[in-house]
Amino acid sequence: MRILIVEDDDRIAKPLAEDLRHQNHVVDIARDGIEGWEYAQSADYDLILLDLMLPKLDGITLCKRLRSAKFHALILMLTAKDTTSDKVIGLDAGADDYLVKPFDLDELAARMRALSRRSSETKPSLLKHGDLQLDPISCSVTYAGNVISLTPKEYIILEYFMRNPTQVLTRSAILDKFWDFDKSSGEGTIRTHITNLRNKLKAAGSPENTIETVYGIGYRLKKES
Repeated sequence: MRILIVEDDDRIAKPLAEDLRHQNHVVDIARDGIEGWEYAQSADYDLILLDLMLPKLDGITLCKRLRSAKFHALILMLTAKDTTSDKVIGLDAGADDYLVKPFDLDELAARMRALSRRSSETKPSLLKHGDLQLDPISCSVTYAGNVISLTPKEYIILEYFMRNPTQVLTRSAILDKFWDFDKSSGEGTIRTHITNLRNKLKAAGSPENTIETVYGIGYRLKKES
C-alpha cells in the first residue's frame, strides 16, 4: 500500500511510519491539514491515516474535501476523542473507520487488513496473465506452476502491472506510486527493479520481456499471443 499519515505529532507519526515501512508499505507524512491536502493531490494513496485535530485544516474538513473531490483512498480517522458523537461525525464526513488514541500497532494493522479486504471484494482474488499468476491473499507468484521469489518492491510493482494489464506505466508514475517523497530514488532505480523482475520471470519460464518497454514512455505487460 501507499499510505499517507496526516498527523502533527511526530511522537506518533514517526514511529508509526517506521512500523508501516517495516511492513513494506510506502509511507509519507503530512503535518497539517493543508499539507495533507497537497500530498493527497500529488500521489495515488491507498490509505490515509488522518488525525482529527490538525493545524491549518482540521481532519473532518479535510476528509469532507477529499470525498467531495472524489478521492477513493480508504480513510482511517485517528483521534483522542472517544465519544459516539465524534465517531459519527468522522464516519459521516466520509471516513471508513475510526481508531482512538492511544492505539496498539497490532490493532491498527488488523483494522488496515479489514479495510483492505473490504475494498478488494470487487477485485479478482487471483490475478492471471497467461500462465503468470499472482495471489494477493498469499502474496505468491507463479509461472506455469513454478514459484517465483520476489522482493517486496518487485512484488508490488508486478501486482500493479497485473491489475492494470493494458496500461502503459511511466517511470515517474511507478516512482510516485511506490517510493516515498523523501527518499532519493530516481528512474535508474526503476530500471534496476524492472530488469531484476524480468530476469526472475524469465528464469521461471516466462517469455522474454513479459514486461515490455514502450520506448519514450514506460512499461506495460506484453500482450498475450
